[in-house]
Amino acid sequence: MGVYKEGNGDGMPGAFPFKAVIFDMDGVLVDTEVYYLDCRGQFLAESGVEVSHEELLELVGASVKQDRANMLKWFTRSGISIDAEGIETLEGAWWQGRDIDYATLLNPGVKETLVELKRRGVRLALASSSSHRNIAQVLSDCGLGGFFEVIISGEQFHESKPNPEIYLHTLESLGLSAGDCCCVEDSIPGIEAGRAAGLTVIAKREERFGFTQDAANAIIDSIPDVLDLSDSSCG
Repeated sequence: MGVYKEGNGDGMPGAFPFKAVIFDMDGVLVDTEVYYLDCRGQFLAESGVEVSHEELLELVGASVKQDRANMLKWFTRSGISIDAEGIETLEGAWWQGRDIDYATLLNPGVKETLVELKRRGVRLALASSSSHRNIAQVLSDCGLGGFFEVIISGEQFHESKPNPEIYLHTLESLGLSAGDCCCVEDSIPGIEAGRAAGLTVIAKREERFGFTQDAANAIIDSIPDVLDLSDSSCG
């Protein structure tokens, strides 16, 4: 069930409660998490690395730093002598020829929601743990490149989500306080980062990975539900 805002008594929707919305990318704008998880599992299996499904779930929403630490741990445990840079090179080679059509993974209603938020005068930002290169590719493939006035990548920081620094930097770039903004997340690291930064956290419902989103201020079923947010629904 989506989140709905109360009307103002004359049949018109109430004013949008935030000056800006900061979006996560993977799992929020594009439904990439399941696809990536399947691919990572295949890469590890073909590399002779044994990893349980529960362990693979640790990659969902993980920062680049944590991702690399997990991969190194799993390769080492499997008796494969390689460093983090070597794993990155090996995986990069594995991905060659496996182009992703991100446009087919765009979540329903994303572009329409961004258009409507802009029409209402709401400012838009993107704060993703993904690399600048990946962010640029996703936005280009999905035709979303012109919507965000601020785009921040987790690779800019020593630690990305759940560290709140990425959100604090985004707020600074926007010139707004945490109280003026909400963020839209899906994973535990993202939700924790948003809360730690003082943001109102809206979670796009995700029930495929076994984690809880209870720490979010509100949970929505789809991205267009962002348009129905109100002060009362984000309490």
